[in-house]
Amino acid sequence: MEEAFVFLNGLPVKHAEKILQGIRKSQLGNDPVFFKKIDSDIWEFRTRYQGLQYRLLAFWDKRDMNNTLVIATHGFIKKQSKVPDSQIKRAIAIRLFYFKN
Repeated sequence: MEEAFVFLNGLPVKHAEKILQGIRKSQLGNDPVFFKKIDSDIWEFRTRYQGLQYRLLAFWDKRDMNNTLVIATHGFIKKQSKVPDSQIKRAIAIRLFYFKN
């Protein structure tokens, strides 16, 4: 989604490339090092690079039986071990907006 795209474009190129590399690795299998469920409908792409913890929150769109999508809602730099509730609520709101439109 647009917020995730804006987040990635605002990062240094090498940092964004590292995040995208993790996303590509997660496509090969559900590895909790890269992709972890944090809520009933919200997942996080996890990347650690140069001492920073990057997160992209995401959800699944399974409406098309032949083409399941993982939609990234937004990204942030995590400063603590737990994903803040405000970030989860933001991802849930974006997910609800996505399915309404």
